[in-house]
Amino acid sequence: MHEVGLLRSVSDAVEAAAQGSGASRVEAVGLRVGTLSGAVPEALHGAWPVATAGTLLEGARLDLEMVQAAVWCPRCETEQPVDEFFALTCPVCGTPTANLVRGREFAVTWADMADIGHDSDSGRRHD
Repeated sequence: MHEVGLLRSVSDAVEAAAQGSGASRVEAVGLRVGTLSGAVPEALHGAWPVATAGTLLEGARLDLEMVQAAVWCPRCETEQPVDEFFALTCPVCGTPTANLVRGREFAVTWADMADIGHDSDSGRRHD
């Protein structure tokens, strides 16, 4: 399951940011995940506890913002949503297009961090 590896990279980056800002722990992390990124939401949630064990993120909540994949269609002159079976054509008119405008995202968008020596109600959100 490659989600563990992806999330370990996320955990390492967020933990470094938390340590750099003096946070004692991370309470929640937001990820933007495209539907064509190759990451499976259920697998991400399942792998999160494994990837964050023993880190400042252990026990933190994982929030996913799913991004529907879309292509630009030159004939329709608009973005058209596509699914995982995208066949390099516009799903509306059938015009050939490979211009994927969104859907491959996999990025940390924010993290809620708790300050050293403060309770969890005094957390800071870092976007």
